[in-house]
Amino acid sequence: MISIQGLKVEFGSQVLFENISYVINKRDKIALVGKNGAGKTTMLRIITGEQQPTSGTVARQADITIGYLPQQMQLKDEFTVKQEAGRAFEHLQQMDAAIDRMNQELAERTDYDSEEYQDLIERVAQKTELRALMQSDNIEAEIEKTLMGLGFERSDFDRPTSEFSGGWRMRIELAKLLLRRPDVLLLDEPTNHLDIESIQWLEAFLKNRNGALLLVSHDRAFIDNVTNRTIEISLGKIYDYKVSYSQFVELRKERVEQQMRAYENQQKLIHDTEDFIERFRYKATKAVQVQSRIKMLDKLERIEVDEVDRSRMRLKFPPAPRSGDYPVIAEDLRKDYGNLNVFHDVTFTIKRGEKVAFVGKNGAGKSTLVKCIMGEIPFDGKLQIGHNVKIGYFAQNQAQLLDETLTVHDTIDYVAVGDIRTRINDILGAFMFGGKNADKKVKVLSGGEKSRLAMIRLLLQPVNLLILDEPTNHLDMPSKDVLKEAIQAFEGTVIVVSHDRDFLNGIVGKVYEFGEHRVREHLGGIYDFLQKKQLDSLQQLEAKTVPAATTAEEIPEPTASQGKLDYQRQKDRERRIRQAEKKVKTLEAKIAELEQQLADIEDKLSTATSEDVDIYYKHSQISRELDDVMAQWEKAGEELEKVRSEDFG
Repeated sequence: MISIQGLKVEFGSQVLFENISYVINKRDKIALVGKNGAGKTTMLRIITGEQQPTSGTVARQADITIGYLPQQMQLKDEFTVKQEAGRAFEHLQQMDAAIDRMNQELAERTDYDSEEYQDLIERVAQKTELRALMQSDNIEAEIEKTLMGLGFERSDFDRPTSEFSGGWRMRIELAKLLLRRPDVLLLDEPTNHLDIESIQWLEAFLKNRNGALLLVSHDRAFIDNVTNRTIEISLGKIYDYKVSYSQFVELRKERVEQQMRAYENQQKLIHDTEDFIERFRYKATKAVQVQSRIKMLDKLERIEVDEVDRSRMRLKFPPAPRSGDYPVIAEDLRKDYGNLNVFHDVTFTIKRGEKVAFVGKNGAGKSTLVKCIMGEIPFDGKLQIGHNVKIGYFAQNQAQLLDETLTVHDTIDYVAVGDIRTRINDILGAFMFGGKNADKKVKVLSGGEKSRLAMIRLLLQPVNLLILDEPTNHLDMPSKDVLKEAIQAFEGTVIVVSHDRDFLNGIVGKVYEFGEHRVREHLGGIYDFLQKKQLDSLQQLEAKTVPAATTAEEIPEPTASQGKLDYQRQKDRERRIRQAEKKVKTLEAKIAELEQQLADIEDKLSTATSEDVDIYYKHSQISRELDDVMAQWEKAGEELEKVRSEDFG
């Protein structure tokens, strides 16, 4: 679908990457990874055409559509939430025009047997089928389903978008993008503004979606569950692995170890050669050999080792005085903003040493409760902070409290005590402030950089109650690992507000769920909570099928003829359901078989030559067959749902 060949990007004299080549195929779900500043966002912008490379080409298949969600965008506020989401379908007119142009070209061409003509027929069929699907009567239902999946309530649909924060408006843009169903979807940190439930919905959507995906995210669990291929940008090169992210991590370790061995061997060769040159530089009998070795060193291509994984670095909180047995006790807590109730009847106790998570939809009151604990806002009810509790608090506004006249290094140096001062440069490097970045003034840092700096300061202060409100939003994966290990080793009490499942996993042993103006306690880790929630939602789904009438007096007694008729209808319905289910399973098995055949051929294509005509023909043939079976499967699935939804009562 998209072929990147010989790509080079440079800014002034700095080369970001060069000689980059790879192909994005129709069913690829790719995680694009690399440290901050490696060029991931630049790569996405080049693929969309928003930015031009210094050299190289990006070839896009004719008529493919590309959808791009950047980290930041200019948002307009002219419509309601539902109206704005509905603008996703404005492209239908453009599709109609494209189909008309292709049909006109078919009518004018006479090269009926050519490969180009057959390809044009195939593209017309695909576009026409896609257009027919989009013309269904379910557009409004799709809009509502997508908005609710991303966390909106029905009561939000008719509200102006101007009433929502930037994070919620980004959700609207994401909804529009998903509703457009582009052939290639490019997402740059899509989970930054989502809560756990919305992330799970998006995860399921992307896993089941047809079409290519290129995803940049620091949410390890999200990319691991969604993607099947990993491309890393490192030191101006790319490494392409046809595996999930967790498998890539293991393979990367092996690659770096091999690089390190090769680097050490080369360094020994260089050292020995330089010694020889120095010893015999002025000996006439060795002049030829010396010059030969000098030329050899000049031509030697120096081995670079990819960025060191700083997640292995250990960072420990300084010791703090012991707090009382119960750092936080809440009884009948309530918070209102005017007539709006955020939560009520909140009662819980957090014991010394417990590590707990606050989770729930955005706006459900997580950050509000944290502010109550911190004494930043008034509330009703009783909230008691325990004896000798020293709180370390991280929130987004913590960055505003930094002294902007100091450098990054001095900001940390002023709070560091003891042996930790000897490791300041290592700590700064682990949080992406290595090298010259340590000498930057705080006033020139971005909002994300200031947040990271505030996080480092917190890590160096002696506290016994740690409260972290979305601490990972501006951290890359190695930095998150450093923070996670520090929290795991922390002997005090921890409250974490986060949507990052992988970060919470292994830290918390209790989850407080915010929703419906209440706070519910769940014992166990984050994945125990998520598993329980999925079971709960199934039970709730089943409960919806129970008739409203619940007593014998309320249920009318059927006549014998009605009972017999209903029984026969029900038996017939069950038979048709079994037939439909069998058809769906058969087609699913066929799809799996064809996808495996296609994957095997695509592996061979990477080494195929221009003479290997048969393999290209086979690839095209299986692709067409797979598209046909996929269409049959979708139709069979619709028929199954139709039979299941029939009511014979």
